[in-house]
Amino acid sequence: MAAELTAHQLIATHRPTLDQALETIRTRAYWSPHPEHPKAYGENGSLSLPEGKAAFDALLGSRFDLDQPGTDDWTGSEVSPYGPELGITYPHPDIDTLLPAMRAGMRAWRDAGAEVRAMVCLEILSRISVRTHEMAHAVMHTSGQAFMMAFQAGGPHAQDRGLEAVAYAYVEQSRTPDAADWSKPQGKRDPLGLNKRFTPVARGVALLIGCNTFPTWNGYPGLFASLATGNPVLVKPHPRAVLPLALTVRIAREALSDAGFDPNLVCLAAERADEGIAKTLAVRPEIKIIDYTGSTAFGDWLEANARQAQVYTEKAGVNTVVVDSTDNYKGMLANLAFSLSLYSGQMCTTPQNLLIPRDGITTDAGAKSYDDVVSDLAASVNGLLGDDARANGILGALVNPDVKARLEAAAGLGEVALPSREISNPEFPGAVVRTPVIVKLDGAKPDAEAVYLNECFGPVSFAVAVDSSADAVELLRRTVRDKGAMTVGAYTTSDEVSGAVEETCLEECAQLSLNLTGGVYVNQTAAFSDFHGSGGNPAANAALCDGAFVANRFRVVEVRRDA
Repeated sequence: MAAELTAHQLIATHRPTLDQALETIRTRAYWSPHPEHPKAYGENGSLSLPEGKAAFDALLGSRFDLDQPGTDDWTGSEVSPYGPELGITYPHPDIDTLLPAMRAGMRAWRDAGAEVRAMVCLEILSRISVRTHEMAHAVMHTSGQAFMMAFQAGGPHAQDRGLEAVAYAYVEQSRTPDAADWSKPQGKRDPLGLNKRFTPVARGVALLIGCNTFPTWNGYPGLFASLATGNPVLVKPHPRAVLPLALTVRIAREALSDAGFDPNLVCLAAERADEGIAKTLAVRPEIKIIDYTGSTAFGDWLEANARQAQVYTEKAGVNTVVVDSTDNYKGMLANLAFSLSLYSGQMCTTPQNLLIPRDGITTDAGAKSYDDVVSDLAASVNGLLGDDARANGILGALVNPDVKARLEAAAGLGEVALPSREISNPEFPGAVVRTPVIVKLDGAKPDAEAVYLNECFGPVSFAVAVDSSADAVELLRRTVRDKGAMTVGAYTTSDEVSGAVEETCLEECAQLSLNLTGGVYVNQTAAFSDFHGSGGNPAANAALCDGAFVANRFRVVEVRRDA
């Protein structure tokens, strides 16, 4: 089918979705075109739950061919956190061949214009959506997320974030008109006249460095922001979580080809064990954009060394909750218990430090001492995770041995208020499943500060005793300023304390959630409405998603002619 006709079809199909996305990022209301419930799939070409599982199973032990240029070998060593080896091998790239091939389609992709690029991106997302059940199993068995979380976060929520990035990309590119007639009066002389054309021009090849825990949720914003602004995207997955992004690349290549564009605009760079290909790619002159989620050490290295590229990083932070007072003690405990437990704390948004006045807090259930709050929170976590079947559905599995090691070492860092326990998973006996540990620390002691002022990624939290709520706010300020935070929470019935916490977060640029006691949690954000990270503190230099996340992925080039 001709590319022009395909473009018309894509616009007719997807323009209403883009228009709704554009309206929603303006109003910040709730909206999602991607169903959150597994039963919503199975009709209109989408895979049902059994079909998705069968599609995933068919991939196991196979060669994942992408028909992309520059394949010099096959590699793959993924082992599910639930135990089984995936046995899938992926094309290993000859970079000197692959990168020039990726650039070959840039002109046609540029000339298509912002609207057509957005429509093709939405077509990719729609094709991903119908395979959400297949993607859920891929995410589950590479990240360790429990199935329901893998389905939602790895499927519709990730797709929402991708669509959100496309919407912002379209807004920024359409801010300048395609053409303008310019006329400057010259008094009695004829006016000066120019015809001007303005073209968004891509920076070059974008490198997406995927993460292990949320390969699609964290990967889709950068992928679609770069692609929608005209940049080819080279996807370098985490070696333990290749499959979700490999599926994404395959779907993207098929959609690009069907729309008449070069499929090499999206390619995969799978690496051998311990190869460290990201460092090699990051400093290549062809790489002009880098999106990265992961450790602070490598994020800092990218920012310092990939000088030829625009680098977007989400690194580590120390997420903090100030506990001053509450008018819903039971709701506060339940909300915190779930926040600490979800996906075994393996989220960049999970609270780590709970700052509690040593003299206690006021609540609707009476005055509660520091020890009361900590023991009651421990009891709430135990109640939430007391049933093993339910616990497995909330916790998932530990993603790698490093998380397990940190969890086990945490017991030696202070007084254990809630010990971690092992939970068996009958369906996956090889899964490593652990409940969270809560450790009590005295915030006034220097040796304790060395513990709680560093991120301890995983199901580990610290109940830090502070002298007062004012001291808690100052410690919050220092934590965000020095270490960064993806999220901040606070519980208070005091206007003075809430004002102080809010002002601190405004000044230090941290996203704040106040008095969450229901079904919304500090570690969850909604696309089109919530910003993930701020880009204003050391935890991340960008936010998902805002205009700044997309605007510097392209430049506008002007051509002037005499009228």
